[in-house]
Amino acid sequence: MSEGFDPLIHAPNRLKVCALLEATSAMEFKAVKDHLEVSDSVLSKQIKQLEEVGYVIVEKRQQNGRVYTWLQLSTLGRSAFRGHVLALKQIVGEM
Repeated sequence: MSEGFDPLIHAPNRLKVCALLEATSAMEFKAVKDHLEVSDSVLSKQIKQLEEVGYVIVEKRQQNGRVYTWLQLSTLGRSAFRGHVLALKQIVGEM
């Protein structure tokens, strides 16, 4: 597990994205967007930053003639998120 505070994950929307994806194997872009109550462009920007460092895997899937974007945390992303959560708990004195 990666240890320590991760400034990339810490931004509120990216932290929420990681928390959502950590709880599941994959989630459709629109479901994440709706849960966070942000625009497509805001979520796309956050996902791009997480994808660039290898924390999020973006996969396009076709279903019923439409293309859907699915998101999942990579192994690296799960490790970084868990390390970040541990660091936050240490900061607030829960560990």
